[in-house]
Amino acid sequence: AVVSTQSTGEAGTMNFFVYWTNEQGERELITAPLDSGLILPGVTRQSVLDLTREWGEFKVTERMVTMPEFLRAIESDRVIEVFGCGTACMIAPIDSMLFENKDIPIPTMSSGAILSQRLFTTLSDIQVGKTEHPWSVSIYS
Repeated sequence: AVVSTQSTGEAGTMNFFVYWTNEQGERELITAPLDSGLILPGVTRQSVLDLTREWGEFKVTERMVTMPEFLRAIESDRVIEVFGCGTACMIAPIDSMLFENKDIPIPTMSSGAILSQRLFTTLSDIQVGKTEHPWSVSIYS
């Protein structure tokens, strides 16, 4: 994952998402906002935000996450998983990141990447028509 000026935003060419327990003790999915100037709008990013809000199982927030904030969450075992999303990869779990020449392990895979896998499966099923959703229309009768 790549960080810019002490904040997270992108992982390679993907949008960077963190699923954690925030400092208030709430489960939360967080990603950088579009108005940050770092993030381009994308169908996959918006699909992740829309689906997770539709599920209503945890808080979904668009705001910058600073590296000190992220590192505190890692150190206090509040990070559940981290993933990138984008058109080419759809959903890609992230299990480590490099920051200031230090490898930071992320518990995504040891946590089972449950949210990443659920999002990947749900989006794939919608795309191929296995799951009905307002975003897709079957072309077969």
